Amino acid sequence: MPLSRWLRSVGVFWLPAPCWAPQERWLGSLLRPSLVHGGPAPGAWHGARCWCQAWTEEPRALYSSLRMNGNQKLDPYAQEKQNFIQHFSQIVKVLTEDGTGHPEIGDAVARLKEVLEYNAVGGKYQRGLTVLIAYRQLVEPGKQDADSLRRALTVGWCVELLQAFFLVSDDIMDSSLTRRGQVCWYQKPGIGLDAINDALLLEACIYRVLRLYCREQPYYLNLIELFLQSSYQTELGQTLDLITAPQGNVDLSRFTEKRYKSIVKYKTAFYSFYLPVAAAMYMAGIDGEKEHASARKILLEMGEFFQVQDDYLDLFGDPSVTGKIGTDIQDNKCSWLVVQCLQRASPEQRKVLQENYGQKEAEKVARVKALYEELELPAVFGQYQEDSYGRLMGLIEQHSAPLPPAIFLGLAHKIYKRKK
Repeated sequence: MPLSRWLRSVGVFWLPAPCWAPQERWLGSLLRPSLVHGGPAPGAWHGARCWCQAWTEEPRALYSSLRMNGNQKLDPYAQEKQNFIQHFSQIVKVLTEDGTGHPEIGDAVARLKEVLEYNAVGGKYQRGLTVLIAYRQLVEPGKQDADSLRRALTVGWCVELLQAFFLVSDDIMDSSLTRRGQVCWYQKPGIGLDAINDALLLEACIYRVLRLYCREQPYYLNLIELFLQSSYQTELGQTLDLITAPQGNVDLSRFTEKRYKSIVKYKTAFYSFYLPVAAAMYMAGIDGEKEHASARKILLEMGEFFQVQDDYLDLFGDPSVTGKIGTDIQDNKCSWLVVQCLQRASPEQRKVLQENYGQKEAEKVARVKALYEELELPAVFGQYQEDSYGRLMGLIEQHSAPLPPAIFLGLAHKIYKRKK
C-alpha cells in the first residue's frame, strides 16, 4: 500500500506549508506572482501557477488531526472568526447610510437594518470565513495589505448575505419554525409574508456591497458573474426540490438517488462550497477554467457530503445543537434518508412509508422515524460518512494542485462528523 494511502487510512495527512512559505532562493524571483490588485495583471496567473506548483512538490508539515475529535490548535476558522464577526457592523453601516442622506426612505432603511441583524448572524459563518481563509492561503503575506484583507472579509459577508436570502425564503416555503436557535423571521409577529420582500432586500445588498468595495478591482466582473451564477444554480436546485415533493401529493417513485444528487448539487453544493473558494481564487488572480474545474470537482463532492449530513441531522440531530426543528418528513422532502429507506424497504415497509410520509401529524412522523431505525439507517449513514470522506480525501490528493490542499482539507475537517 502506498505510504500516502496508509497515512490517510489512519487519519494522517501530509499538509504542505502555505504557498508563500518557500523562500525566494528556492522559487526564484520569477515565481513571485502579482495576485492582488496593485501588481501587473498580465501573466499574474502564470506566476501563481508556478508558485503553487513549486510548494506542492515539497511537503513541509504533518497535519494529523483531521479525523480526530477534540481541540484544533491549527483551526484557521476559529482563529479568524472573531475578526469576521466584528466586520459585520461595518457591512451594516455602509448598507444603511442611505437613511441619513435620504430621510424619505429612513423607515425602509431601519427595516433593512433589522432584517440584517436578525437574519445574517447566528450561523457558523463557514461559507463567509472560507473566502477569507482561502484568500490568505492563496496570497503571500506581503500582498495581504489592510485593504485587500478588508475586501476579503467583505466578500465573505456577501456569501453570508446570500445564505441569509436563501434561508429566509426557504423557511417560508418549508413552513419552518426555527432557524439558528430562534423563531424564523417570517414567524415573528407582524412579519409574515412581508419576509419575501425582506429576502429580496438581502439579495440586493450583495451587489450593493460588491460595488462599494470591489468596483475598482480587476476581479469585480468575475465576482458579479460568480454570485449571479451561484444564485441561479441554487434556485434551480430549489425548483427541483419543490417539484419533486409537492405538498399534498406523496409520490415515492420520485425519490430516486439520481434526482437526489441533482437537487443537492444545485441547491447546496455550488453556493455553499464552490462559491466561497472560487471567490477567493478570483480575488487572488486565479481565473483559469482548468483550475476552477479542478476545485469544483472536489467542492461539489464536499457539498453532497454536507447535504447528506444535513438530511440526517434534520431527523436524528439534537435541535438544541442544530438550532432548528427538522421538518423533512412533514414536508415530503426528497431527503437522503427516504431515498435510502426506499432502497431497502420490503413491500410492507414501503406501505408504512406511503401511509405516513409527508404528513404533519406527530404520530405519523414518529412511525417514519421508527421505520428508518428499523432499517438501521443511522448505521448506514455512519458507513456512508466514512466512505464519502475517503473519496473526498482521494479527490483532494488527485485534483487540488496547484491550489493549496489546506483549503480543501480545512473545509473537510469542519464538516466531518459535525453535529450541527
